[in-house]
Amino acid sequence: MKIAVAGKGGVGKTSFSAWLGDYLARQGKDVWMVDADTALSLGAALGLSEEEIPSPLIADDELVRERVGDAGFINLSPRVDDLPERLAVSVAGLRLLVMGSIAGAGGGCACAANSLLKALLAHLVMDREQWLIVDLEAGVEHLGRGVVASVDGLVVVSEPSVRSLNTAAGVGRMAAELGLTRQALFLNRTAGRPTLPDMPGLPPLVATLPPLPGLLERQLTQGCVLGLPERDAIDAACARVVAAISPSWLR
Repeated sequence: MKIAVAGKGGVGKTSFSAWLGDYLARQGKDVWMVDADTALSLGAALGLSEEEIPSPLIADDELVRERVGDAGFINLSPRVDDLPERLAVSVAGLRLLVMGSIAGAGGGCACAANSLLKALLAHLVMDREQWLIVDLEAGVEHLGRGVVASVDGLVVVSEPSVRSLNTAAGVGRMAAELGLTRQALFLNRTAGRPTLPDMPGLPPLVATLPPLPGLLERQLTQGCVLGLPERDAIDAACARVVAAISPSWLR
């Protein structure tokens, strides 16, 4: 199963991605995770130190030139099948690929870097059998139309605020236009199950989590969000989200 996670910055999208990957790995799944956000904080959320987090693929100019070329000639179908095992690091019982986003690529040939990112994401989504979780920025368009349509489901993370929900609805609409209609809304830092405003495109609400005292106590001293005292509640939310995307996922 391939799951994309998106949402407005600061709502807990990367934390939820880490919780979901950790939950699935503890269920015996072969889980691969992709950090495709500009912030590049998924490694820290999984418990890696700054020294252990590899440089993002987007910043590897030598590899980009090797596989794609430069501004004079760009290979739009670069070989990428060897890159997952070559670039991934093991953490918390799963495998992490730090790719980054074209929005944070900086200088150099953006077309070449973007071609390599999209080719690798397409390979991970469409050509491999492992469970895959992709931590995205707010939008989904940089995945590419064919890749988005091949993802099994989209989880949109939000807080119970108009601005955050507006972003969630926009992501839902964009994903639906690209062919990804299997969507679930996860509300973070939310007490109970609130009545949401009517916003076209807002995915169906399937799970919530209240503010977590264990996370609040930890977040000033470390980036890791795993192993919290509230893990049972987090696991239950993750299970509801995955079941909403694929009711037969445990088979």
